[in-house]
Amino acid sequence: MYLFFIVFYKDSRSYKMAVTVNDLMGALDQLAPFAIAEPWDNVGLLIGNKRREIQSILIGLDPTVSLLEEVIKSGADTLITHHPAIFKPLPAIDTAEPSGQFLETALSNKINVIACHTNFDAVNPGVNDVLANSLGLENLRPLIPSTALPAEGAGLGRIGLYQGGLSREEFVDRLLRTTDLQSLQVAGTMPETISCVALCGGSGSEFAHVARDCGADVYISAEIKHNVARWAEDAGFCVIEGTHYGTEKPAVKLLVERLGDYAHEKGWDITISETETEGHPFQTVDRTTFR
Repeated sequence: MYLFFIVFYKDSRSYKMAVTVNDLMGALDQLAPFAIAEPWDNVGLLIGNKRREIQSILIGLDPTVSLLEEVIKSGADTLITHHPAIFKPLPAIDTAEPSGQFLETALSNKINVIACHTNFDAVNPGVNDVLANSLGLENLRPLIPSTALPAEGAGLGRIGLYQGGLSREEFVDRLLRTTDLQSLQVAGTMPETISCVALCGGSGSEFAHVARDCGADVYISAEIKHNVARWAEDAGFCVIEGTHYGTEKPAVKLLVERLGDYAHEKGWDITISETETEGHPFQTVDRTTFR
């Protein structure tokens, strides 16, 4: 009498865990909870299918047509941007315009598009932490603490210290290197010695008063409004325009690293990359530029 045994087995070395958009959304929700985004914001999956499998992710700052072209050229299937591709309700989709072209291209190429905006601004570590750390600030705390995650050090903006202070020249040099700018727009008088710095990556003009009241020597943000600049002059305070791109771009690398660490811990076989083509939308022009 003969007995036959058939053994079924799976070679774990050739097995790859399928990762879906929904898995990615869960990861991002742990790294930068969507619940702490501002009420007016639009974050999360904006284009795509939660059940779709993903293989490659590209991360950038702005949802532009050129960035989407980089996604397609690289072979990635998912794009994560800081700023949302869909921010306000769309009355129409005009594919002759960049916004409509972006949506049409993403849909036709089945590119998933996800936004991590004010949730990544507020979380610790997030946009403002990487900016503050790049400037060498210590003893960081939120400028506007989060009511959703108060114990986590979350909130909009950061305020921190230089032990012993920095000279005005050394501080400006650090800020130029961190933001990758050639020059800065400054309103008010910058102190000769800077010990306490408040900042808010992106557009945070409305927090200048808070920064002054918290004891900051200077306040760094983007899109500083004219009336705030005039207020700084009269109040004897210093506000610095660091540009939207300059103050937020360092956070792209942070998100790549944090998501990469998460994927490694989970055993995900996916590629996560930082954009190589995205640059500052503004250039410095003076009287000699076109001579």
